[in-house]
Amino acid sequence: MAGGKIKKEKTKGARAPSAHYQGGISFHKSKGQHILKNPLLVDSIVQKSGIMSTDVILEVGPGTGNLTKKLLEAGKQVIAIELDPRMVLELQRRFQGTPQSNRLKVIQGDVLKTDLPYFDICVANIPYQISSPLTFKLLAHQPAFRCAIIMFQREFAMRLVAQPGDNLYCRLSVNTQLYARVSHLLKVGKNNFRPPPKVDSSVVRIEPRKPKPQVNAKEWDGFIRLCFIRKNKTLGSIFRLKNVLSLMEKNYKTLQALQPTHSGSMGNADCEMDISRLGDTKEDQGMDMDYGTDDEMEMDDGNAECEGSEFKDKVLSVLKEGNFEEKRSSKLTQQEFLYLLSLFNKAGIHFS
Repeated sequence: MAGGKIKKEKTKGARAPSAHYQGGISFHKSKGQHILKNPLLVDSIVQKSGIMSTDVILEVGPGTGNLTKKLLEAGKQVIAIELDPRMVLELQRRFQGTPQSNRLKVIQGDVLKTDLPYFDICVANIPYQISSPLTFKLLAHQPAFRCAIIMFQREFAMRLVAQPGDNLYCRLSVNTQLYARVSHLLKVGKNNFRPPPKVDSSVVRIEPRKPKPQVNAKEWDGFIRLCFIRKNKTLGSIFRLKNVLSLMEKNYKTLQALQPTHSGSMGNADCEMDISRLGDTKEDQGMDMDYGTDDEMEMDDGNAECEGSEFKDKVLSVLKEGNFEEKRSSKLTQQEFLYLLSLFNKAGIHFS
């Protein structure tokens, strides 16, 4: 029994009660299947979502439908995307013959490979292995939705909301906050799930910025990746590294050679590139895995500082012009990154 002790003497072949089963369905932790079991928590999530009676709600990974039921009570329609065919059948059985059945649409498939339908709000307890790619897939969705209320592994959530100077401030923080306002809603203990994960979770609110920032997504991503190679080093140190300068100079020369036909192509015309590419699965960790403390990206051999060259002087002059040489990525604001990128672009230096 729950809360009691399991007797050592068991009938041969009998199975002890397991937290991995509900209604005869086994949950696979390796697939990120951790079902919300606390009804008070479910109510709290729905309340904090601010759902309107006219809303079409997208739910990712509905599982057995504990959250789905409350979403149907609050909104106009729920579109649930579920990969596991066993869960799809369970959802259909649970709501079959109820007044809510005609307002529930279940799509079986991988959400990352599915064309998302129109929705006003996303409320979901997702498989945590897809946290980063799903976040940016949602932010790339058009027309833009009002907000997303999503359960993430706690440390991933704290990275999303981290501010300059915070220990967890990283490339994920900067990329997400360029396209959305992100706020932490509540911490969720691991015992609220069946089966319980090894780590706590958090619910986060994501509001897409409207209008979408006029930034070339490829250019931005290439620039931010370089800035966070060593986030606690000064930008002057990072942009003196041989590999960094070599990569930038190669790109610079290529663009110079293409300049007659490439003119203007680095501007806003490319801003509509699919930003879902910013979702990096390396940012994600399974719900039962711990994050490493080192957020810095690794480079191949050649991290020694480059000796003097005309291109190196050009790069360093950009840093000096904006007074960025002694600054660190871990402490730069969104506006400072945008300003530095504009200075590089003005000098003819690009990152895509």
